[in-house]
Amino acid sequence: MAKYHILSLDGGGLRGLITVIILQRLNAEPGLKGWIDNVDLVAGTSTGGLLALAIAKGLDLQTLRDLYAVKGKKIFDDSWFDDVVDLGSIIGAQYSNRNLTRELINIIEKTTLGDLQKCVMVTSFDLDNEDPDPKKRSWKPKVFHNIPGQANDDSMLAYKVALYTSAAPSYFPAVDGYVDGGVFANNPSMCALAQTQDSRNTARPALSDVVLLSLGTGTSLTYIKGKNLDWGLAQWVKPLISVMMDGVNGIADYQCKQLLESHYHRLAPKFPPGVSIPLDAVKRVPEMIDFANNVPLDDTVAWMKAQWI
Repeated sequence: MAKYHILSLDGGGLRGLITVIILQRLNAEPGLKGWIDNVDLVAGTSTGGLLALAIAKGLDLQTLRDLYAVKGKKIFDDSWFDDVVDLGSIIGAQYSNRNLTRELINIIEKTTLGDLQKCVMVTSFDLDNEDPDPKKRSWKPKVFHNIPGQANDDSMLAYKVALYTSAAPSYFPAVDGYVDGGVFANNPSMCALAQTQDSRNTARPALSDVVLLSLGTGTSLTYIKGKNLDWGLAQWVKPLISVMMDGVNGIADYQCKQLLESHYHRLAPKFPPGVSIPLDAVKRVPEMIDFANNVPLDDTVAWMKAQWI
């Protein structure tokens, strides 16, 4: 039976460092070395989209680790001048994307999706489809991909797509009208699975041939106490994004599990109770490294040896 391998990478900002370290650890496991070479489709959202594009280009994992651990401070650089102009991010994004753009061009170069070595799928959200028909003009989810067939995005510059998927609302400004795909698919596993079944593809793998490994960037054990919350905008603004993202992560996990059964595995490590690491936690890079190095991998390794290899 021919297998079709999908690697799916969640969003999570600087916590993408955790994903990279887990990928490195899996690659170092006896019997798994070079397993990433078998990936047929690498999918990602936000920081996971950035990683997906870089992996599809063939970049080594250490280069990607350095992007987070060494250059993350430059990417999430909030100058005092920006704070003054944006009134402390009340009326503007917290960070400029200038440094992120520079680093992306550095590592991905001006490569198009069609030039990449692997098939890739990256989520984003189009704030205005600019349809000339006012009855059709609206915002909509957008999935960029280079899967052979009709209506792919082979001509798109990879670094541009990386900027689109990484434009987290309030953190970075929108780019060309696109924002972070995490607003609808922070866990892109189900999007990736559905994309393989698109009738416009040149070839479609049977669902029974698909094996899918989904990696999260660290989950906080978050909850809101109270049974009858009479909250308004002021109370909901802060937790609402987390509520939405955790919700879509969970439903994508459930859907893939039902469709693929034993051919699907998700590793979404949980932070200890009371621990939460924001998307831009530059000062907590050592903590993230320590956490990623101690995530138990036994179940994931066993699944990969049974299903992936």
